[in-house]
Amino acid sequence: MRLVLLGPPGAGKSTQARSVSEHFRIPAISTGDIFRANVSAGTPLGVEAKRFMDAGEYVPDEVTNLMVRNRIDEPDAKRGFLLDGYPRTVAQLGELDRMVAFTGHRLDAAVALRVDEDELLRRLLQRARLEGRADDTEAVIRCRLEVYAEETAPLIEVYRDRGILVEVDGSGQADEVTRRIVDALDVVPQS
Repeated sequence: MRLVLLGPPGAGKSTQARSVSEHFRIPAISTGDIFRANVSAGTPLGVEAKRFMDAGEYVPDEVTNLMVRNRIDEPDAKRGFLLDGYPRTVAQLGELDRMVAFTGHRLDAAVALRVDEDELLRRLLQRARLEGRADDTEAVIRCRLEVYAEETAPLIEVYRDRGILVEVDGSGQADEVTRRIVDALDVVPQS
């Protein structure tokens, strides 16, 4: 199974990525984890990414795309993967299409987690308090939600048009959401 997991900040993507990947026995691939692994290993891509990260800037698509390409080429991803945090833009979606097509496969589904904005705000403010993220104020969180709406949410329509979108209610307990996702994906034909 080859999956993309979409949803706004606070929707529970990382939590669900771990559970869903375990269910389907595929690696959960997070761009944040890829960045950290490349930086700590001192790879050429990691060195380049660190330069942008240290300056507080987004890592350019060319670097991100290469890191994702390298990661999905690893042996554990041959039979499938779940991407968490990628693609984030229509340009990245196009690159992902080329990567997957090169392997002779296709994406099986794009799972979009739906959560009410008030619930997202509550979750993110709670996480900020628990993790001591003083800079995650309500204004900053609302800005992140706006960036998601502008840059990433349009991917939902692209995947809907392709007929591979699976929308799931992301509210409630984590295990309930996992069950909803797995139930919806169990009927999806795999490439």
